Amino acid sequence: MRPGTPDDDWREDCAPRRVLELFATKWTSMVLHTLHVRHGGAARTGVLLRSLPGISKKMLTQTLREMEESGLVTRHVQGTIPPAVEYRLTVLGQRFVEPVEKLYEWGRVNSDALDSLRARRSSRRDRRID
Repeated sequence: MRPGTPDDDWREDCAPRRVLELFATKWTSMVLHTLHVRHGGAARTGVLLRSLPGISKKMLTQTLREMEESGLVTRHVQGTIPPAVEYRLTVLGQRFVEPVEKLYEWGRVNSDALDSLRARRSSRRDRRID
């Protein structure tokens, strides 16, 4: 691929691949969405765990750590006994919430199209029997 050619759009470090890499973890977009919509941008770990049915504590912790490393959330330890940990969306996290919310809204509006999809083998969604 030569620099400045249309092939640049398909490089390994192109914007679409970088976005997909960010959301490679199944739960990242849902954690962003939940922090934003249900908790005004900040929530403690236990609150998030209760707000996200189906996620394990281990997976939530791993996802939050990856999001913190990416700069999407910040971790705040409150000086209580026992210590309380709160996660807050960063300015960058708030920017990433915008397209996530558009995608989720599309899903709500087009639920019939989603219902028509065949379930993947790994999906927990009830498989349709035709």
